[in-house]
Amino acid sequence: MEKNIYQKLQECRVELQEMSIKKSGKNSFAGYSYFELHDILPVVNKMFLDRQMTSIISFDNELATLRIINTEKPEDEIVFTSPMRELQLKGTNAIQNLGGVETYQRRYLYLV
Repeated sequence: MEKNIYQKLQECRVELQEMSIKKSGKNSFAGYSYFELHDILPVVNKMFLDRQMTSIISFDNELATLRIINTEKPEDEIVFTSPMRELQLKGTNAIQNLGGVETYQRRYLYLV
């Protein structure tokens, strides 16, 4: 029996939580570690490939959107959204701030 997108995503979530992925990001000011995209994306991409899923992230002025699609049945998808916010990183220009926002959003959407 073919698995639906919810079953496939749940399998990925369980597999991911059973792994010992190291958090490479460090916030020395607040004293905590966090996942960087390069910590989780290779693992997630492999799990999605193995389960015939793909993900697409998009941004507009209001929302960051993550679509997870069952490639065996493309109309079968899950959509996660997060409201967009501005970010003011010290010593950066507008494009770098936008890149920072998009990087944060990507990481947050995958960790939902």
